[in-house]
Amino acid sequence: MSETVPSSWFQRLWRSIPELLLLLLVLSLCLLGLIMLSSVGQMQPGREMVLATKQSLWLAISVLGFFVTLRLNLEKFRELTPLIAAVALVLLILVLIPGIGSKVNGARRWINLGPMNVQVSDFAKIALVFVMAHYLAIQQRHIHEFWRGFILPGILIGVVAVSIMLQPDFGTAFLCAAVGGCLMFLAGTRMIFLVPTAMLFLSLFAVAVYHDPVRFARIMSFLDVEGNRSEGAYQLWQGLLAFGVGGVNGVGIGQGRQQMAFLPEAHTDFIFPIIGEELGLLATSFVVMAFLTIFLIIMLRLRYAPNMFQFLLVIGCGFLLILQALINCGVATGLLPTKGMSLPFISYGGSNLLSMFLMLGIMFNCFSEWGQQKLKRPFNVES
Repeated sequence: MSETVPSSWFQRLWRSIPELLLLLLVLSLCLLGLIMLSSVGQMQPGREMVLATKQSLWLAISVLGFFVTLRLNLEKFRELTPLIAAVALVLLILVLIPGIGSKVNGARRWINLGPMNVQVSDFAKIALVFVMAHYLAIQQRHIHEFWRGFILPGILIGVVAVSIMLQPDFGTAFLCAAVGGCLMFLAGTRMIFLVPTAMLFLSLFAVAVYHDPVRFARIMSFLDVEGNRSEGAYQLWQGLLAFGVGGVNGVGIGQGRQQMAFLPEAHTDFIFPIIGEELGLLATSFVVMAFLTIFLIIMLRLRYAPNMFQFLLVIGCGFLLILQALINCGVATGLLPTKGMSLPFISYGGSNLLSMFLMLGIMFNCFSEWGQQKLKRPFNVES
């Protein structure tokens, strides 16, 4: 008996290493974010620690949200799927109403709750993944049908994406549509339905961008960064300068110049160039490798998924997290047109941080139930 207990304990610990590594990487990214926000705050006399303090409070709330989500019974929580969908839709409508939704920089994306603003789309995309995972799982017998397997889930994605575009937030709308489409593909929706629809969606999205002066100007500036460095591409140009100045080792914490009002949104959408300037290529490489490792851990754990619902739920949350990081880094390095999207766990923003920890809690909740035995049979179609 004395030999089996340590062996069992050691096996459980060994099998938990991927989850522990994932959690360690997330906490490291959060710590890096707090350090960078403290550095950015030094350029605000009298408010040096405001950003870092507020983010620390949100981090505490987010960790609490993580543990609450971790303890949920997801199978029983599925019974509330219609309510989750209804609440998400109502909030997306309410945020568009003047007096309820707060307007910042021309966009109406926040609901004011006293001392804090909540960005509704951050939680709507989690609701979308949850509802899609539930619906696609229970419709496995009909997933190849045009109506049940394509039209109904497509309408759900379309309602959420269009509601978010009206805020306007084209980037998050595109993210939701992309993740929703991926979930339909993985669930088994026929490619003959998905491919033409994806092409139509991209065409309509391009038309919408073309008729939006602000976003069309961003596209044109992206195509000629140097020629528009004092106008539409100013933010991107300053970000690229920050990477160049930082080099391999960086100029040191608090020594960067771009945060001195040269780089707008240095604490939110463009915090990645600040990391590059102050901590150099080594730090930015760590950030990229951390997100890559998180993605690989999630993908490796998916082979233990016991049913289609939890499989789609975890991969949907994983896609939301990783694609957001990919878009932010792509924008900051000039690989993608400028789009306001936070860098997960690092950028300033309470709603985004909380939503990321809620998704993390959902994934860890599933991981804790999956066990370690690979499935020997296909997913239960009734799941």
